[in-house]
Amino acid sequence: MNYYKFTPLLKTMIWGTESWQISGVAGNETMSQDGQSLNQLVSKERDLLVGRSNYQRFGDEFPLLIKFIDAQRDLSIQVHPTDEVAHRHGKPRGKTEMWYVMDSAPHATLYNGLKMQITPEQYKQMVEEDTICDALAQYSVKEGDCFFIPAGRIHAIGAGCFLAEIQQTSDVTYRIYDYKRKDKDGNYRQLHTQEASESIDYTVHDDYRTPYTPHQNESQLLVECPYFNTAVYDLTEPMTIDYSDLDSFVILIGLKGEGTLTIDGEQTTFRAGESILIPATVKEIRTEGTVKFLETYVLS
Repeated sequence: MNYYKFTPLLKTMIWGTESWQISGVAGNETMSQDGQSLNQLVSKERDLLVGRSNYQRFGDEFPLLIKFIDAQRDLSIQVHPTDEVAHRHGKPRGKTEMWYVMDSAPHATLYNGLKMQITPEQYKQMVEEDTICDALAQYSVKEGDCFFIPAGRIHAIGAGCFLAEIQQTSDVTYRIYDYKRKDKDGNYRQLHTQEASESIDYTVHDDYRTPYTPHQNESQLLVECPYFNTAVYDLTEPMTIDYSDLDSFVILIGLKGEGTLTIDGEQTTFRAGESILIPATVKEIRTEGTVKFLETYVLS
């Protein structure tokens, strides 16, 4: 096939909902329209689906997890380990991710990164004293804001945020602080204070927002890292995108509007809320309509 659409996995959380659009996480794999799990497709199609270099690097496991997150309440303050730290903790890999903010509430905010220098000892003390948020950079957000979250960076999505998340295929999260909330059984959710302290990058930056200037009808690179490259397209005119030199699958994530994709001659509709996996064998796609989407792929 020239493209795959999947049935999302909708998860209800203590803070809201998340829709796993494309997932190869064991036990949480999305199913394609022809009844195959994502990892079954990878195992069968191999480099024809993901690209030669990616198949050599990742084998039968798909390397990215795509989500939409709708936060009705604040998520916990958390951090993800690097691959190296994850391996020390017996996990297969760490988690680097990015957020692209969609149509969120006017009051929506999020945390990303440290705004002041603290030591590991101060971090533990601030968690115990319920003051860890005082050390974090907080942002009011609007549609189109982008944040890159490399493994090791403390972060949290706030109430009212609606965003797309692109991440490594990993579900390892170390919860730092959870506002003393209790679950449905009256228990505090588990914290991972020690594991988090080993994972945190204590570097302080001036700004953690990913800068770019929005333009219509052209590709705009947002994030380039060892785990994924991501661009945004805001199209009001037809466009042909050339993938002939790309040795990778491509995922298109619909953010707004609706259009038509012609993928090596095969046509399909594409609208906000959909994610489409395009195999590495596809040479070009043509888009028509008024549609905004993210494009992401992996270069090994």
